[in-house]
Amino acid sequence: MNSPETEEISTPVVTKSAESKPPCCCGWDHSIAFLILRGWLALRAIVTGIEKYAIVKTVQKPLMDPVTGMEDPSGALVDVKIKMYGLANYHAIPPSLSDKFSHEPLLPKFMMDPFCAMLGPALIISGLMLLAGLGTRLSLFVQGVLYIMLTAGLILIKQDDGVAWLAIHIALIAFALTLARDNKFALLKKW
Repeated sequence: MNSPETEEISTPVVTKSAESKPPCCCGWDHSIAFLILRGWLALRAIVTGIEKYAIVKTVQKPLMDPVTGMEDPSGALVDVKIKMYGLANYHAIPPSLSDKFSHEPLLPKFMMDPFCAMLGPALIISGLMLLAGLGTRLSLFVQGVLYIMLTAGLILIKQDDGVAWLAIHIALIAFALTLARDNKFALLKKW
């Protein structure tokens, strides 16, 4: 018989794997969070890239009487803005900013021209890749690099609001990259 002084007391041992199991959803919460973030970042890149091919024109149209639906008899005209998309309308940087960039000595033309030429297509392609799950890590990295390059340009022309917006995008991309290991809805999971 064991004496009371030498009696061993058994305590339950909790293993680390038992503690790390999620209480519900079998770990899908991170996958769903990544899917939502991936969708937002993809949509942002695609729409931003497509908007590089848009132009807004102002045309004059006759004023219409809302009651009769007929043109105003006085011949009054109204300016109407019409947005049109086309390959010929491509502009990577808005005209208001391109003037500022052209006067910045740290942004020489030989660097700006190739960057501007590839910005719209790169945003669209990386956004489509991210949306489809084709190389999500690669497309997130490409978007991060593009936003860093845009940030550098905005810093040089002192557009602090734009820098702050791009910083939020870069933080979202960094967060998405940390969740990429939980990417259950992808065509190529490795990249």
